[in-house]
This record gives sequence, structure tokens and C-alpha cells, in this order.
Amino acid sequence: MDTLVTTDWLSQHLNDPDLVLLDCNVHTEMEENGGFHNISGRSEYENEHIPNAGFADLKGELSDSNNPIEFSPPTPEKFCSAMGTLGVGDNSRVVLYDTDATGWAARVWWMLRWVGFDRAALLDGGLKAWKTEDRPLSNEPVNRPAKHLTPAPRPELIADRNEVLADINDATVNLIDTTPEPYYSGDVTMYQRPGHIPGAVNICAIDLLDESGHYRPFNELAAMHKGDRNARTITYCGGGIMASSSAFVLTRLGFTDVAVYTASLQEWAADPSNPMVVGASSTNEATTTRM
Repeated sequence: MDTLVTTDWLSQHLNDPDLVLLDCNVHTEMEENGGFHNISGRSEYENEHIPNAGFADLKGELSDSNNPIEFSPPTPEKFCSAMGTLGVGDNSRVVLYDTDATGWAARVWWMLRWVGFDRAALLDGGLKAWKTEDRPLSNEPVNRPAKHLTPAPRPELIADRNEVLADINDATVNLIDTTPEPYYSGDVTMYQRPGHIPGAVNICAIDLLDESGHYRPFNELAAMHKGDRNARTITYCGGGIMASSSAFVLTRLGFTDVAVYTASLQEWAADPSNPMVVGASSTNEATTTRM
């Protein structure tokens, strides 16, 4: 199974006994003051989902509820236990989707990779593509027998604040801000301070998708991500969600040392001791080494 599957592929394999299909959606609600808050997509799942899909709750058991940073990963052991409850075992194959933009599903894909599980894929185009093609939907809950998923952590797949701070002046490290350009430049902000982390180049994760919500062709994605594919590469955004979509693409392109700064700007911008830059990237930030 490829790490990116089509709706046709999923339709043909939907009833495979080893396949675990998971809806990973989170719903973001905008507030009148320009802020936002995220809520579980469980109610939308209960209303309609792809047949045989369970629900993976990033606002629930797949995050550390005791950490003030939203969507903080739990321990590898707790994450594997939660996935096991959803029916994911060591020999399972997993397909993940969300309703739009693929970021939520990519975050679960990245965490599965982080705990050492490599038999997972994203549904290209997600639920939107499935519905556009008038494929069947269900509102029946899916509960699979629990299985055991063995943690084999790869801690290098998640970057923390200290690593990012240390890498700001390291020209051998690629730091990618995956937010839209107005957020990167500081013209718009949803976090405590505007701008981006010094040294970061801007490759917006939304731009990795075409107008239909599918990932762009391989050659187009490769043209967007130049540089040393063996260099340490760290992606970030506001909350580490769209940064996971970028990390997914980088991995498919053959980048060998990719990490997601999962706390991203919700942590970085809140601490005034962490430097930030306002404006477009300068020449010394966007060097060829750094994409």
C-alpha cells in the first residue's frame, strides 16, 4: 500500500479484514474577535462518514489533555494504546482521512510514524473527494475489536522548542514555516505575536494541494521543495497540524530527516524570549541550503 491512496483504491479495499479506516476530522470555529477554537469532529462523523470508518479523536485520546499546548502528543505508549482501542495492531494497514485540507489526517499519520508504524496512508482528497464522486456514506458507528500496537518510538520525528532555537543559526538545517504568506510575514496573526521564526522559509501547506483538495503531482511538489534531502528539516505552523501535511509530502519526496515542531507558534509566539521576524524572508534566510 502506498502512503497516499485514491478513492478508487479505497473503494476496492474497504472491506479488507486488515484495513482500519479512520476519520480524523477536527472542526475549527472562528470567533467574532478574529480568534478561533477547535472542537472534536465526532458529531460530524456521527452524521456521515465513509462506510467502515472509525473515529480518531485528536481532541480526545490522541492528545495529551494535561498539556496546555493544544494537540500535544501523548506518550508513545498512550498513543499506541489509543490506536489499539481503535483496532490498529502491528499487522494492520491504516487509511486516514478528514473532511478538507488533509492536515488532521496527516497529523495522525505523522504520529503513527513517530511511534514506529509505517503501514499507514492518507486518502487523497479526503471525504470531500469521496462525496464529490457520489460514493456511499454511512452514519453507523464502527467499533473494531481492540488490538495491540507495539511502540517503537522515533523521537527524532518531533522537534521541540530547544532544538528549533538551537537551529536558528544553523545553515545546515531547513526550517519551513507552512502557514499562509500573510501569517508568515506578520500582516495577519492568530497567535500571541506576528511573524515567523528567524531562518524559516515559507512553503504554505495549503499550496501543496490543488483546487480539488488533492495533493499536487509529484514533480510540482518536488519543485516546491529544493535543497539537501538528507539535511535536518523541521516544519511548523500554528499548532503543528498543517506542518504534518508538509512533513508527509517531504517524506514522500525522499527527505530522510524530517521533524514536526508539534507545539509550533502556539508555544513559540507565547514566549517573548523566542525571537520572531516580521516581513518577507530576507536573502540570508532563504539560502539555497535552506530550500
